[in-house]
Amino acid sequence: MKPLICVFQPSGRTQWLATHKTIGVTSGCQKLLVAHQFLSPSRISIYGQFERRSTASAVLTDDNSTMTTSEDEAENIGLLGIDPGLESFRDHFRYRVKRYVEQKKLIENYEGSLEEFAQGYLKFGFNREEGGIVYHEWAPAAQEAVVIGDFNGWNGSNHKMEKDQFGVWSIKIPDSGGNPAIPHNSRVKFRFKHGDGIWVDRIPAWIKYATVDPTTFGAAYDGVYWDPPSAERYQFKFPRPTKPKAPRIYEAHVGMSSSEPRVNSYREFADDVLPRIHANNYNTIQLMAVMEHSYYGSFGYHVTNFFAVSSRSGTPEDLKYLIDKAHSLGLQVLMDVVHSHASNNVTDGLNGFDVGQSTQDSYFHTGERGYHQLWDSKLFNYANWEVLRFLLSNLRWWLEEFRFDGFRFDGVTSMLYHHHGINIPFTGNYIEYFSEATDVDAVVYLMLANCLIQNVLPDATVIAEDVSGMPGLGRPVFEGGIGFDYRLAMAIPDKWIDYLKNKKDEEWSMEEISWSLTNRRHSEKCVAYAESHDQAIVGDKTIAFLLMDKEMYSGMSCLVDVSPTIERGIALHKMIHFLTMALGGEGYLNFMGNEFGHPEWIDFPREGNGWSYDKCRRQWDLVDTDHLRYKFLNAFDRAMNSLDNKYSFLASTKLIVSSTNEDEKVIVFERGDLVFIFNFHPENTYEGYKVGCDLPGKYRVALDSDAWEFGGHGRVGHDVDHFTSPEGIPGVPETNFNNRPNSFRILSPAQTCLVYYRVEENLENEENTNVDEAVIGTAKVGDGRLGDSDEDAGTGPSQLRDLEEEEMGGGSSDD
Repeated sequence: MKPLICVFQPSGRTQWLATHKTIGVTSGCQKLLVAHQFLSPSRISIYGQFERRSTASAVLTDDNSTMTTSEDEAENIGLLGIDPGLESFRDHFRYRVKRYVEQKKLIENYEGSLEEFAQGYLKFGFNREEGGIVYHEWAPAAQEAVVIGDFNGWNGSNHKMEKDQFGVWSIKIPDSGGNPAIPHNSRVKFRFKHGDGIWVDRIPAWIKYATVDPTTFGAAYDGVYWDPPSAERYQFKFPRPTKPKAPRIYEAHVGMSSSEPRVNSYREFADDVLPRIHANNYNTIQLMAVMEHSYYGSFGYHVTNFFAVSSRSGTPEDLKYLIDKAHSLGLQVLMDVVHSHASNNVTDGLNGFDVGQSTQDSYFHTGERGYHQLWDSKLFNYANWEVLRFLLSNLRWWLEEFRFDGFRFDGVTSMLYHHHGINIPFTGNYIEYFSEATDVDAVVYLMLANCLIQNVLPDATVIAEDVSGMPGLGRPVFEGGIGFDYRLAMAIPDKWIDYLKNKKDEEWSMEEISWSLTNRRHSEKCVAYAESHDQAIVGDKTIAFLLMDKEMYSGMSCLVDVSPTIERGIALHKMIHFLTMALGGEGYLNFMGNEFGHPEWIDFPREGNGWSYDKCRRQWDLVDTDHLRYKFLNAFDRAMNSLDNKYSFLASTKLIVSSTNEDEKVIVFERGDLVFIFNFHPENTYEGYKVGCDLPGKYRVALDSDAWEFGGHGRVGHDVDHFTSPEGIPGVPETNFNNRPNSFRILSPAQTCLVYYRVEENLENEENTNVDEAVIGTAKVGDGRLGDSDEDAGTGPSQLRDLEEEEMGGGSSDD
């Protein structure tokens, strides 16, 4: 057995990372555990709905239910082998794994398979069948029900629905004159009478499109029957792109992507914004606010209609056009999916189906458990059979109908715990993750969801937004993990904001910055980001605005001398984003506009701002205007992504921080075969600065933030060869320089970052022609400051975090 590497949490709790693989577990989420005994429901309908309080229902919902999995199978939870610190929580893992296996087995027994179960959209909602349209709706609390719409003059007397014993209402509406009785793109609603004898109109839960009258303020949404003729149905032309080794994600909101103060369309985004994203060398787009939400200012997080695209930006066919065009550019498209909660709206959301019935007959929990106090939204009952069908089908719908390439799951922390993370200061102590506070129903749902996604689309990318840091969230389901590919590194933006707001440049701690960026479970991948949409919302400030504030309005022109504030702001903006990318995770995310330092905040139209769209847009003209300095930040962002595109350092499991010098304010580390040097000192430039490295040979500049084209001064020579010198005794790290066996010397200007690559002799000519022009930018050569001084600048106490796969086996998921 290879040695363990420990990562200390803020609380002092140690998270152990092991090299050994899963013991005795067959790969694939289909084969987690076998030979279980399962209890069958006493009765089940063709929809798989359990009879109330059947024996099987008790198994799925009763936390005290007896499990029958053998001890031998429980010992094969691979996650416990990866992290021995989890061993004391074996009972918790055994319990949730059993719950997952039994739930999945029940679905397979009564629905055929998990994949078939997740095709509920072929049964529920409106679907074409021979000779008519069939409509099914799960509404156990309804006493009577009819379907109404434009097609029957909103009079449902001739379209009464029938209810089966499991609360599913249905009707078949015959064609009229050889044509569908409900015309394409016409309005429909579900009208039902509940126990109080009151009739209410609701948008069908599985509706595929919903619209609102834009001329009427505060008008309610209507469901729309969407079944375009073949001539109008969008046909995909391009295959999905290959899954990238590491995602470089461009987080985007279609509605606010126009330079004009209005809501942008899917097609305009595809034609105008996608080329920008592609030009900046991103390989992934994460689309926000796709699912229909009646309140625009919710940023898309208060979903009202889960199977419908947001009609503000166009039709389902328009969204397909956007995704297809992204695929043509080699961009995978992720969807920001919201299954953590639902809008509290009654007239146009799922909450309208809740008329006081029990949780067994509702999409949501009843009482306090069904309400999120901070979000003012409803919380799903993940143990309910029909809720599972609804949510799992929702995932498959977006993957198959629209060809999304994966998801970013919003609000995962809220799902994982009964307390939803509210006022909980997670410290890293494992008891915080595995206790009665854990919502095992939600954990099981997420395991099922990730298993389904993997089976339907093996190359999907799935990311969890979790601030708690739950161990196993990013490990495969077959190991007993929850199955996400990545988690968002959500603590990083908070650290940068704290530094920018509360610390002078001289007070920045290199050790603390480095630790904050590397303090993660290296057996689980993270997507790092310096800022996302959260930091851009009104009331907060982006990094650019924190750095330069009001001077962004007057000092960004190249036609005037740069002020100290602007010069510092541009320099640190580049360094903060690049250090976050290079050291913070195995993927990188940027929110639309932040790549060029978009000024101001985001403020959606609301009563408080006179319903203005002025700050709910992106001012692309700023980066397109040649005499403005925004172009420098954009060019550096492009170069950052290009560097990873060429060297794949984000996907490398080799990450070694060799120096965090507090006096010199310098961080030196290796990622893959590249050497990174970040000089955060506000004044000091170091000539002949000694840098430790792994491999001997000749090194050259791969990226330089001080290059002219990035708004720098061109002080570092890019045509200079830096030859290494051996350090100490080979194989004896304590005799080496900062525990590195070789070193070379460079020029390190104040508040700049540099990356060096090792020149392989047989590839030198190719490197000269490709790397220098495509990535590093241009430098002023011949000024005597080319980093070839023999003076030893020295470094302080070294820090070594060697996470190479051959030494620890972590840093990447084996799924």
